[in-house]
Amino acid sequence: MMRPGRKRMGWLGWMAAGLLLLALVFGILLWRAADTDPAGTLDAFDARFSRERGSTLVEKAKYGSDPAQKLAIYVPQGKAPAGGFPLVVFFHGGGWQSGDPYAYNWIARALGEQGYATALVGYRLNQGGRFPAMLEDSAAGTRFALAEAPKHGIDASRTVLSGHSAGAYNATMLTLDRQWLGREGVPEGTVKGAVILAGPADFYPYDKKSSINAMGHWPRPQDTQPVNFVRADAPPMLLIHGTEDTVVRPRNARILARRLTDAGVPTKAVLMEGMSHNDLILKLAKVLDRDNRVSQAIFPFLKRVLPVQAIAPTTVSSPTPTPASSPVQAAGA
Repeated sequence: MMRPGRKRMGWLGWMAAGLLLLALVFGILLWRAADTDPAGTLDAFDARFSRERGSTLVEKAKYGSDPAQKLAIYVPQGKAPAGGFPLVVFFHGGGWQSGDPYAYNWIARALGEQGYATALVGYRLNQGGRFPAMLEDSAAGTRFALAEAPKHGIDASRTVLSGHSAGAYNATMLTLDRQWLGREGVPEGTVKGAVILAGPADFYPYDKKSSINAMGHWPRPQDTQPVNFVRADAPPMLLIHGTEDTVVRPRNARILARRLTDAGVPTKAVLMEGMSHNDLILKLAKVLDRDNRVSQAIFPFLKRVLPVQAIAPTTVSSPTPTPASSPVQAAGA
């Protein structure tokens, strides 16, 4: 018998309670999944959101014998523009210890929505990926993507390098130090710019386990620091950093921007107020893009350095794809 003044829970109430329980269980599962594979978990959720323009996976390939030497190429859905799609080559983060390019498909979806093809390039990690192996692999993967580009309607002569954290370091070094792409036969001037998200640029003496493990063995620490390769004819660089980044301090972006400007390449560090180290990359996912400051910085830059082609470009000759060169050879060079 019900007490006076109390009402029986109706079906709407039971439905609300059930949805609340499902949300709680879902949240717990999401938290556990994100704890073990944050990029892959976010990518799976991002794939469920629609975009104004989709992206199509056109190639997955190996560019070397190591399992990490792999890449995926995406192009925007629809007809390619005259001259082909411009290309962004993206390197994932993970402290040179972890990460998988196939878990970062949301980057390709975000870029594809705006009309850019994307190559997600992996590289050797941990002991096998110590300096300079990660740079050799990034260059070899880039060269492979450029060689494959024409068959997918991509204009290989209009390429921007990008990356987050450790991957941003790789992109920065390939942009500034000519030797890495030069060894792979990539024509000078192919790279039209770089989008650097939370990139290490001036971090010696090494104060993180990740940098110690990746570079502490190298006899010439100056070889590992991007600020030492600033040049007056460097391509434009967009340096984005979160003010609350405690993994790679914002000073890295400020110092590199000042060095580039002093060398004759006017550059500003774009500091995102209140953003942490991972926020910069997470905000590119559709599920988290209510704060779109990162996108609002990236896409105007890309439009400036990769303008739409009106006519077909001259073919860029690229060497036949071969495995990445040996880090032992590079160390002895």
